Amino acid sequence: MAKRVDGSQPDRFDVSGWASDPPSVPTARADESPEDAALNATPALKAMIVAEALPYLRRYTGQTILVKYGGHAMGGDSSEASFASDIVLLRQVGINPIVVHGGGPQIGQMLGRLGIESSFVNGLRVTDGETMKVVEMVLAGAINKQLVASINAAGGCAVGLSGKDAGLIRTRRITHGVDLGFVGEPDSIDCRILNTFRQNGVIPVIAPIGVGAAGDTYNMNADTVAGAVAAAVKASRFLLLTDVPGVLDADRRLIRELPAGLLRQLIDEGTISGGMIPKVETCLQAVTDGVEAAVILDGRVPHALLLELFTEGLGTMIRAG
Repeated sequence: MAKRVDGSQPDRFDVSGWASDPPSVPTARADESPEDAALNATPALKAMIVAEALPYLRRYTGQTILVKYGGHAMGGDSSEASFASDIVLLRQVGINPIVVHGGGPQIGQMLGRLGIESSFVNGLRVTDGETMKVVEMVLAGAINKQLVASINAAGGCAVGLSGKDAGLIRTRRITHGVDLGFVGEPDSIDCRILNTFRQNGVIPVIAPIGVGAAGDTYNMNADTVAGAVAAAVKASRFLLLTDVPGVLDADRRLIRELPAGLLRQLIDEGTISGGMIPKVETCLQAVTDGVEAAVILDGRVPHALLLELFTEGLGTMIRAG
């Protein structure tokens, strides 16, 4: 049976209630996209899918879902359009989505075009004044506004923000033992503007740019920002979309659910390593600070959000405890 977070609604999809002979599901041709397969599905199959999703719709109605849309998960116009339509669908069924996006690869491309050298310390981009201007232009300008436009084109009402708007994210400088320049991390989140948007059906799209006490602009890690915002709004789910299926075990198999205690053990053993460590630590911090659960999943999969929320789940779910 599916795991449950209360006595009534399943946390992930449960097909145990089907008859011994489940409904016949037409298989997609090798050259058929998931979208085409959906269009070719029979009306009865479509109705069955909607009926099976109903417990999840009930589970998440009125809840806030924080979605981190990673730079590596942004796979072009069609992928962004699919992501935008899924965000709009969440809003239309009564869920309150908040999007925090990254853009590291896009920043690197722009710096390269401008002939500005870039270096990293512990995965953080050293950001001097000139680099900061480019970072803000790419994140709060090009990527943010394009994503907002895609969501609005899909029928939503989205507004783009950075942490500088309405003092949303107050930021403190970090060093990691060296001068990283204008690199920071969230110090506090002012949720008032996000609450106003939620009450009026507006979808916030947040670029990971913050403001310091003296008014300086800071570049921040998008995963860290997303986790901090998720905790501040007490999100039911923090979905971290990236370019990997989730957390893998020593045999390279997907771990479907990961309690905090086992997570630390896997890090110590080296099973979780490299760039996955900061992601799982961000998720762990979020659930420690009040998020019900965090999930790392592959944002390149079509309709990844819907698969995670309304089926048996797609990635690795991390919980406190």
